[in-house]
Amino acid sequence: MQTRIKELRAKHNLTQWALAEKVWVRRETIVFLENGKYNPSLKLAKLVSLALDSSIDEVFIFDEDDLGG
Repeated sequence: MQTRIKELRAKHNLTQWALAEKVWVRRETIVFLENGKYNPSLKLAKLVSLALDSSIDEVFIFDEDDLGG
């Protein structure tokens, strides 16, 4: 899975630390999300999307392998 978290964070002038605080996770979780090394729960995906003023589909880019296809 790919994400646009880093790009959207920059657009909103948020550091990894600031985004992590907004969504109640550790900064390392944001790093893993940005690098596509962590698949978030639906709740975390929604919180990140809200914090970045975007939809889940705008933030997280799924390919067929991610969807089991």
